[in-house]
Amino acid sequence: MQIPFIKYNHRNYLNRLNKIKQQPEDYQILLSSSEYRLALLDAIANAQSRIYIVALYLERDEAGQEILAAIYAAKEKNPHLDVKIFVDWHRAQRGRIGEPKTNTNAKYYYEMKQQHPNVDIAVYGVPINRREMLGVLHLKGSIIDETVFYTGASINNVYLHKLDKYRYDRYHVINNHVLANSMIDYINHNFLSFDAVQRLDLNTHKTRKQLKSAIKSLRHHLTHANYQFVGEDTNKSLSITPIAGLGKGNQLNQVIHHMICSAKEKIIFCTPYFNLPPIIVKDIIRQLRKGKQVEIIVGDKTANDFYIPPDQKFNMIGGLPYLYEVNLRKFIERLQSYVDKEQLIIRLWKDDDNSYHLKGVWVDNEWVLITGNNINPRAWRLDLENGLLIHDPKQQLTNKFKQELKEIRVKTLLINHYQQIQASQFYPKQVQKLINRLSRIRVDRLIKRLL
Repeated sequence: MQIPFIKYNHRNYLNRLNKIKQQPEDYQILLSSSEYRLALLDAIANAQSRIYIVALYLERDEAGQEILAAIYAAKEKNPHLDVKIFVDWHRAQRGRIGEPKTNTNAKYYYEMKQQHPNVDIAVYGVPINRREMLGVLHLKGSIIDETVFYTGASINNVYLHKLDKYRYDRYHVINNHVLANSMIDYINHNFLSFDAVQRLDLNTHKTRKQLKSAIKSLRHHLTHANYQFVGEDTNKSLSITPIAGLGKGNQLNQVIHHMICSAKEKIIFCTPYFNLPPIIVKDIIRQLRKGKQVEIIVGDKTANDFYIPPDQKFNMIGGLPYLYEVNLRKFIERLQSYVDKEQLIIRLWKDDDNSYHLKGVWVDNEWVLITGNNINPRAWRLDLENGLLIHDPKQQLTNKFKQELKEIRVKTLLINHYQQIQASQFYPKQVQKLINRLSRIRVDRLIKRLL
């Protein structure tokens, strides 16, 4: 039986989403990682009712210790605070690449608990799949009282610019009790009621084998879970829609697709890794053919968190930034005619040896998505992601978003021709050998889906 072709009205899809009203004066955009760190510490110190921290990881370095110490101090000052921390289960139980396995974040959480025996702060590990490579907790949004701190950043020295380097991200501070409650409810209903979610601040932990069936049940449940709230079906005022997504075809993926396809004039999007899902590449090309302008702001290969400088020991993971750059060069070469017409704008972000971690979509000064989704195949299918879709029909936040974009563009280089992107024959010898070997056996395709 032939399935009839259905022409989607992309704007109607977005308009039909349930929405939470937002006051413009309660929406703040911070412009640097150090500013975000200070704002987060201030909010923790002044918390009245609850602190929920959600991140891929909370590192045991200076920044992580500062944040966790502030949380313990807040709980000691106010014992009635509801305090919970959620991180990825796998990431917390291994050391950073190249470090001893004994120096884990989970061990640090236990040590902190031992130092404060009368303060109960639960640190939970959330396993999204049996193996880290097949899915991690990439959910964003920490809640302190009625305020949501939304960023793609995790908690460590680089993300919070505690020492000399920083990893650039987006930092949105939103005061909205309905939004905050919906995000708290999502965590409580979809994490805490499942056996797979385990305390990490204890001395012993269950093994992956012991949790095999529980992890499978949790992942199956999360593919159907989303935020619940009493919102309004309104498209006349400033609003926010929280969206979660796990697995192929999830709602967050659909929103990104429909946003790009709904544009009347211009699309802007940021991604740290140029490794777009095929559907997004098709959407971009379709919009370019219709005369729409597309601006892509991506990190230079040296601003990639996997980049290994030539003077350091090279390993396979260090080949990723080069694979992404090969993708970018081919993409620009294919669409050079649109670059020549200034219809396709490509910007490369670079600031010394700092790194770039921005994600998001802006459409026509009306729709903005802030998200942790890298807009790559891994985010599209494996990780638990979320995002906040802002609808701004009266352009009440336009100046704030323009200022954010202006700040992002400061450190970018405008690419006018694909030959400005380094060709692979000029890569270091070990990189050339790795790329040739991976391409010959087609492993590069698998790697770009998983990392």
